[in-house]
Amino acid sequence: MIMKASELKAKSAADLQQELLSLNKAQFGLRMQVATQQLSNTSQLRKVRRDIARVKTVLTEKGAQQ
Repeated sequence: MIMKASELKAKSAADLQQELLSLNKAQFGLRMQVATQQLSNTSQLRKVRRDIARVKTVLTEKGAQQ
């Protein structure tokens, strides 16, 4: 599920906003699994956090270019 910055740069701003929304929902679900001790692979949380950061960075770059 790890996305590359080059893949994200090819998407439109609306697509990136949708991706950010789905990643935030995924992060919430993972946090709930951690809280209820149901998450066995805790590295997923870090990957989702970094994907969120990548999407936000690309969104900022696109805003600065236009």
